[in-house]
Amino acid sequence: MSTTAPASRTAPVWPAAVADAVAVLAFTVIGIASHDGSLVAAFGRVVWPFALAAAIGWAVTRAWQDPARVWPTGVLIWLVTVVGGLALRGASGQGLAWSFALVTTIFLAITMLGWRALTAALRRSQARAD
Repeated sequence: MSTTAPASRTAPVWPAAVADAVAVLAFTVIGIASHDGSLVAAFGRVVWPFALAAAIGWAVTRAWQDPARVWPTGVLIWLVTVVGGLALRGASGQGLAWSFALVTTIFLAITMLGWRALTAALRRSQARAD
């Protein structure tokens, strides 16, 4: 008896990891650009708390088992990324503003949950077509 999910119900891991990484990187680049910061000078300082938190979210949820699931995988990765990233940012002395936390939460929800919702819709559409 196999313990792995059928191939039709799971997504490959690497595109999912790339999609989440792109969400965090886009958040970082757009944020730096919108505040007239130097991308080179600010990138590492801004990206690491959220990248580390996203990696922790992946580990906690064991996302590699079905990385494209919106619930619980995507929601938990998103929550860990937001809460953990903000906490690490604050702990490292980078400061926190409510507006920043709100933008972080919304942007990462749209991007990290958005691609998963799209994947789920495509899966349902494909299942109906079969």
